[in-house]
Amino acid sequence: MNHIALQDETVKEKLFPFTLTRSAADIRTGILTIREKWERIFQKNPLYLQAADGEQKLAINANIIPSEKYAGLLFSDKNNSGSVPYESVRVLEHPWHIFEFNDWAIREDFTLITSGRTSQPVSSSNKLTAPENVFLEEGAQVEHCILNASAGPVYIGKNALVMEGAMIRGPVAICEGAVVKMGTAIYGATTIGPNCTVGGEIKNAVLFGNSNKAHHGYLGDSVIGEWCNLGAGTSNSNMKNTAREVKVWNMARKQFDIAGTKCGLLMGDYSRCAINTSFNTGTVVGVCANIFGSGDLTPKYIPNFSWGLEAKYKFEKAIEEIRAWMKMKNKLPSEEQVKALHHIFEHY
Repeated sequence: MNHIALQDETVKEKLFPFTLTRSAADIRTGILTIREKWERIFQKNPLYLQAADGEQKLAINANIIPSEKYAGLLFSDKNNSGSVPYESVRVLEHPWHIFEFNDWAIREDFTLITSGRTSQPVSSSNKLTAPENVFLEEGAQVEHCILNASAGPVYIGKNALVMEGAMIRGPVAICEGAVVKMGTAIYGATTIGPNCTVGGEIKNAVLFGNSNKAHHGYLGDSVIGEWCNLGAGTSNSNMKNTAREVKVWNMARKQFDIAGTKCGLLMGDYSRCAINTSFNTGTVVGVCANIFGSGDLTPKYIPNFSWGLEAKYKFEKAIEEIRAWMKMKNKLPSEEQVKALHHIFEHY
C-alpha cells in the first residue's frame, strides 16, 4: 500500500502562529484536522493508495486541505495532467484562510463522516430546520435549542453538550466533548474544537481544541489555537470602521499583509486574555501570551510569551500556569511540549 508524507518545510512560516507548536497537518479546519481528513479518506477509499510496484510514499504539502474528490483525482490513472479542479481542494497559504475555508471544509467533512451512517435521535424539545442536515454522534446532549441547518450542516460530536437556549445556524461543527453554554449564538461557518467551552456570540471562527470562550462577547472571523482562554466580555473587531482592507502581521516577512476586508483574532496556543479585552481588527497573538492592561484596543501584533503588553513572561512561571490551566481539563503538558515551548521562548 502507498503512503503519503505530509511535508511542512515550505509551509510552516506562512501559517504563524499556529505552526510554531504543530505541523500544518494538525491544523483543524472543518470538523477534522488535515491529517485526520487524509486518514479517513484513505480508510474509506483504499484503492487510491494501491500501486503495482509495491510500497512508496507520495510527498504532499501539509497545508493542502483534501477532499475525497481531490484524493480520487490525485491517485487516478486517468488524471494525466496532474491538475485538480479548485472545488475539490483548498490550500492554506495564510493563517486567515483557516476560517475563510471553513464553510467548504465543514461541508466536505460532514459528508465524509456521516455518509452511510444514521444520526442519534434529536430530542423533540429542540426546534429544527432541515433536520436531514443535522447529525448527532453518540452521547451528544442537546435539549431546548434551535438548530437551523438550512444554510449548511450542523454536526454535534460525541459526548458534546449543547445547553438550553443555544441558537446554531449551520454550517457548524461542535466537536467531541465540547460544551456550548446557555443562550450561545453560533453562526456559520464555525468550528468548536474538541473539549472547548463556548458562550456569547461566535461567527465564522475556528477553535482548535481545549480552549475557552465561555462568556458573553463577540468572536468573529477568527482562529483560536489550543489551550487558550478568553476572559469574560472579550470581543474582537473583524472589520475596520472604514470598511477598508485589513492588514495582518506576517512574522516571516516582518511586515503587514492584506487579508481582505474581514479578519478578527489569530491567537496562538496557550495564550490568554483578561476580562473585557478588546482585540483590534486583524490582531495576531503569538504562543503563550498573557494579555492584560490594554485599556483600549490591543496592538495588532502581540509577541510570544508576552506578559501584559510590555514585558515578557518568565519561562518557569509560564509553564507553571500552563500546567494549572491544562489540569482543569485533566491534562498535563508532556516533556516534549515543554521542550518545544522552551525552544520558542529562546528563539522566537
